[in-house]
Amino acid sequence: MKFYVRKSSLEGAIRIPASKSHTIRAVAVAAMADGRSVLRNPLESADARSAFRAAKAFGARIEEKESCWIIDGVGGKISDKAGFIDVANSGTTLRIFSALAALSSHPVTFDGDSSVRKRPMTPLLSALRNLGVKVQSEADNKCPFTVQGPIVGGKTTVNGISSQFLTALLFSTPLAAGDTEIVVENLHEKPYVEITLDWLRSQDIEFEQKGLDWFRVKGNQYFKAFDRFIPADFSSATFALCAAAITGSEVLIKGLDFTDHQGDKKVFDYMKKMGLKMEFKDDWVLVRRGELTGIDIDMNDTPDALPALAVVGCFAKGITRLLNVAQARLKECDRIKAMTTELKKMGAEVEELDDGMVIKQSILEGTNVHGYDDHRLVMALAVAGMAANGETIIDTAEAVNVTYPSFFDDIRALGAKLEK
Repeated sequence: MKFYVRKSSLEGAIRIPASKSHTIRAVAVAAMADGRSVLRNPLESADARSAFRAAKAFGARIEEKESCWIIDGVGGKISDKAGFIDVANSGTTLRIFSALAALSSHPVTFDGDSSVRKRPMTPLLSALRNLGVKVQSEADNKCPFTVQGPIVGGKTTVNGISSQFLTALLFSTPLAAGDTEIVVENLHEKPYVEITLDWLRSQDIEFEQKGLDWFRVKGNQYFKAFDRFIPADFSSATFALCAAAITGSEVLIKGLDFTDHQGDKKVFDYMKKMGLKMEFKDDWVLVRRGELTGIDIDMNDTPDALPALAVVGCFAKGITRLLNVAQARLKECDRIKAMTTELKKMGAEVEELDDGMVIKQSILEGTNVHGYDDHRLVMALAVAGMAANGETIIDTAEAVNVTYPSFFDDIRALGAKLEK
């Protein structure tokens, strides 16, 4: 599928869909819990469905009702029929559920699409091996691979180049027979670990920590059933925010909880520093016109925002530098290289750094660009097309279904000249 985008003026209100990070964590906890959990307002997307299928493979029973999923968990006892789990494009599902599967004495094989098969897994699989887990892989610790437990506890070290490696261990080790000590090296994307810790605290899981670099997790614990509302996704909100900013539009963004630990809420701070005018109240933000000026941004906590902010940099006076975000190369594609390549096609003055990008104010011209089957690239390039001259054509547009299936309808409702 392709998106066809022309210069647009936006106006109105948009309600942001539920958080992918929270939805997948909620499904994982509910699947392993003893009892019936209710997930209210879960994200209905391809990635969330990957977690849904993994939970069912574990033996959880799931009932779908309007705006909620009801999950009867396995009480920590994964079905011996789990066998094979296809996570499709969901790296979060892959990391969390492979660590949970390692609690079972039965082998479980994981695989996914061509993108997931390129995603690194060595830090997590090495950490699991240290805890007594058997791992078999014919692809240099990438999918497909098989894990067989159970985790026995002990001491392990994990490289945090992706926060999901640590998150996976923090979800699985409380259910191990023994205590586990986790030493964390090179941690990136710290807010995502804070989301995980919030979930553990809500479950009364016992653990000690020294910052985010060391944890001791008590073993032989369990997850309990819960009833919880899934908050809106700040990563998805980024696209409406950035679209309003570069088109000089006034847009009301609804449904956000700024007390939540999601890292991408910092994007609102970045945009404010760049000159965007915003009014905050309760669960909404009114975005107003503002003259944008380039700034330096340390994006280590917000790698998913790189594609959209690279677009904003093209419309900000002076120079915008997106820095300290080398892990953006390890997502669905190498987002630093991909955004540099595609923005140059549109006429942008942009430089690729090892750990980020340098963008000069530029006049963008619509052209054919490649979406790399990456949901965040497709949406960022659609935003670029809303302020570029002429028509922008983006391929692999169906990738938005991974996290934001209603993107097309939501952004068109604001007045975007977007067709498919």
